[in-house]
Amino acid sequence: MATALNLKRKNIDLPVDTLQKLSIMAVAQGKSLKNYIETILISKANAIAIEVSENPSPSGDPWFNDPENMASVQRGIAEMKAGKGKAYSMDEIREMLGV
Repeated sequence: MATALNLKRKNIDLPVDTLQKLSIMAVAQGKSLKNYIETILISKANAIAIEVSENPSPSGDPWFNDPENMASVQRGIAEMKAGKGKAYSMDEIREMLGV
């Protein structure tokens, strides 16, 4: 298990019937309920592969995979943060486009 230096305490709420079932399973394995639940959660978390994508598009739009496009996006974000940009509403965009 983890050392005391890298543990985080978290209270969780579970239905009573769930706790009863988990208690029975813990006893069957000779573990305390707390240890049994911790073991299950740690095992589940270790089995999950987490991938962090640089692509900010929720749909995975390949346009964002192009480094030049992403550089342009980052420049735009930096300009907005520096107060050098302007955000337009949809109405303003329609008016400028004449639609």
